[in-house]
Amino acid sequence: MDMIKSLFISASGLKAQNGRMRVIAENIANADSTAKEPGGEPYRRKIPTFQSHFDRELGAEVVELGRISEDRSAFEERYMPGHPAANAQGYVLEPNVNTLIETTDMREAQRSYEANLNVIESTRRMLQRTIDILRG
Repeated sequence: MDMIKSLFISASGLKAQNGRMRVIAENIANADSTAKEPGGEPYRRKIPTFQSHFDRELGAEVVELGRISEDRSAFEERYMPGHPAANAQGYVLEPNVNTLIETTDMREAQRSYEANLNVIESTRRMLQRTIDILRG
């Protein structure tokens, strides 16, 4: 039964990291998304969080994607007087997305995803060997 638990725990990790990667991908896709009207706010970076809870049926702690909050850091201003979103002074607010940070976060999420996938694969092999021993 403990092997089955490890499968479910790793699967919850896969699902959580998948959600994290979707949020990061959205941030990267909107890294240049400015406001549609002058003086409006551009895209605001989203920050995924995780939460764990005890799964009574499984009898173990599992993780899931928690609340997705907005990064409240300040927007950068760039002087672009011809831009449709430029204010009266000619400045455009740019999203608070740093693609280097997002790329690093994506790399970390991918590694965590792969680690959970490796646990599932190892567990699957152990279960298969157990079945083979019992058969033979």
